[in-house]
Amino acid sequence: MTNLKLEPNTLWSKIIARTQSALASGALQSLPTEQTIIEDEGIPFFTRILQNLQRKETARKKQKTNPFLPYEEALFVADISETHLCLLNKFNVVDHHLLMITKEFEAQEDWLNERDFEAMWACLAGVDGLAFYNGGEKAGASQPHKHLQLIPFESNLDSRSLPIEGAIAQISWHNEIETIPGFEFPHAIAKLDPNLHKNLPQAAQITLELYQKLLQHLGREITGKQHTQPYNLLATRQWLFIVPRSQAEFTGIPVNSLGFAGALLVRNQEQLAYLKAFGPLNLLKAVT
Repeated sequence: MTNLKLEPNTLWSKIIARTQSALASGALQSLPTEQTIIEDEGIPFFTRILQNLQRKETARKKQKTNPFLPYEEALFVADISETHLCLLNKFNVVDHHLLMITKEFEAQEDWLNERDFEAMWACLAGVDGLAFYNGGEKAGASQPHKHLQLIPFESNLDSRSLPIEGAIAQISWHNEIETIPGFEFPHAIAKLDPNLHKNLPQAAQITLELYQKLLQHLGREITGKQHTQPYNLLATRQWLFIVPRSQAEFTGIPVNSLGFAGALLVRNQEQLAYLKAFGPLNLLKAVT
C-alpha cells in the first residue's frame, strides 16, 4: 500500500476551486447538452443530446498522444497518493467530473490493482459519487493512460441515487455475487459495506479481492499484466458492478460505463428517436 497524500475532507473544496479557475482560464471546456429521460423497464435513463460530440472527438484527436504526461496544470485538483493524482476532465459533460490517473504511465488495459482502488476509495471517501473504469477502447476508453473516473452525486443528480438504484434494490441477495433483474446481458454485482470508505487500506484490499471474484465469475482469467477482453467497472460506496463488453457503440451511439448506470449520450435528435424506439436496455445488450 502507498502513503496517501490527500487530506481528509478537502477534496470537494479543491474540486470547486479548481473548477472555477479552470473555467475562467478556458482550460475546462464544458460541453452543453440537452437532457431527456427515456424509461425502460422502470429505469429512468438520463439521456443527453450532445450536439458538440464531434467537436469533442476532434479536439481529442488533436491532443498530444498522452495528455496526462505531462498533465495540464490548470486542471490539477490534488495529489491522492504516491502513485495517483486527480484532474478535472477537460471535456466534461457533467459537472465536476474527476479523473484519477497514475503518475507514471500504466496502460488502460492493465489489470486494476490495490493502488488503483486505494486512490478510488480516497476520492469516494471525500466525495460521495459514482466511480467507474472503462477497461479498453471497446469499453469506451478514450485515453491509453490508466485512469478511473468519478462523478459526484452532489452536483449531478436530483437525488443521491442513480437511475439503476431501483433495479439494484430488486435483487434478492442470496449469494455474494448476483445479477440485476431486467439486465439481460452478462454482468455481475456485489454489495459493499457502506462504511467501508472509513477504512481506506481495508477498502482497497477488499475491493481488489471482490473485483477479481467478479471477473472470475464472468469467466475472465486474471493472468499476465493486461486483460485482453474489455469490460466496464462501476462502484459506489454500496456496491461493485462489472460488465463485459464486445463493442464501443451500436448504430453510432457510444456507450461507456455510465450507460450501465443509466446515463447515455446521443449525437442528435435522430439518434434520440432511434434510442426511444429501440430501448436503452437493448442498446446495452447490443454492446455487451
